[in-house]
Amino acid sequence: MRAIATVPISICYLLSAAVLADDDIGPTYAELLGWEPGAKVVIFHADDAGMSHDANVGIIEALEDGLLTSMSTMMPCPWVSEFATYCAQNPDIDNGLHLTLTSEWENYRWGPVAGKFLVPGLVDDEGCLWRTVAQVVENATPQEVEAEIRAQIDRAKTMGLPITHLDTHMGTLFATMEFFAAYVKVGMEMQIPIMIPGGHATLAQEEYADMAELFPAIRAVAKQVWDSGLPMLDDLFSDTYGWTTFEEKKTNMIDLLRRVEPGVTQIIIHPTRPTEVFKHISDSGETRLADLLVMLDEDVKKTVEEEGIILTTWRELSERRANAAASEAAPGHGKG
Repeated sequence: MRAIATVPISICYLLSAAVLADDDIGPTYAELLGWEPGAKVVIFHADDAGMSHDANVGIIEALEDGLLTSMSTMMPCPWVSEFATYCAQNPDIDNGLHLTLTSEWENYRWGPVAGKFLVPGLVDDEGCLWRTVAQVVENATPQEVEAEIRAQIDRAKTMGLPITHLDTHMGTLFATMEFFAAYVKVGMEMQIPIMIPGGHATLAQEEYADMAELFPAIRAVAKQVWDSGLPMLDDLFSDTYGWTTFEEKKTNMIDLLRRVEPGVTQIIIHPTRPTEVFKHISDSGETRLADLLVMLDEDVKKTVEEEGIILTTWRELSERRANAAASEAAPGHGKG
């Protein structure tokens, strides 16, 4: 039986992990999952499914005609039902939950799935989720955060949505150790893979240089998650949102793909096919459309081939983790 009873990832553990973590990272998680040494494995991941009709259309187009391999759904949002219908028609889709604790747009907003009375610290004076991560940190308790995580998972299960993994909208669940602990706890308890850059984290450390001292602790927690039977990422890149135009996105994406290190890397994008309505939701239509066009671009597809990049999904990671666990449990298995 897996050591899920040890899940309460305490704050003391997280703090001490930074001191106790071994700097020797060892084999990549891609290797541990059965890929050849040196393999570069990439998940092209779309955030914000269910956020709007335009987001759903863009994600589906990027998946069916482009390089996209995975996505995650924002359960508090108004267009989840439409995306759930698509998932029901395509049951093998790699859909996770984009755990959502903020409602950032000016006039297009949503509240917590758990309801105001259960998680009052998560809502503002409109009864919606707070607009910023800082406001969530200031007002919400870890217990409320955990309750909302569980409520979003429960709603997804009720709607029949596949849940191949969990991640975090606007990075809120990485904002404090207490929030991160709730995220890890629920994922391990429910045996749902969680997005953590748990390996060499080369790109993640470049992107979040101000958090460099935390990565040894993150690796230590990731090892515990792996040992519970869940797969793990080696690296993560999420800064594509800051690339605005298609030309900029294409140039930077090709450069990024050439810099990807061996291991499993998730690249986050927000592909959208904006209509006239989208400008009333957000002014991010240009960068989101550019994400879609990059996924469809032949030169980007050619770069993936030239670099020998293997595209994968969270579903495949879980299948490979189960195979690795079975191999580890086999009689005569040893670590050399």
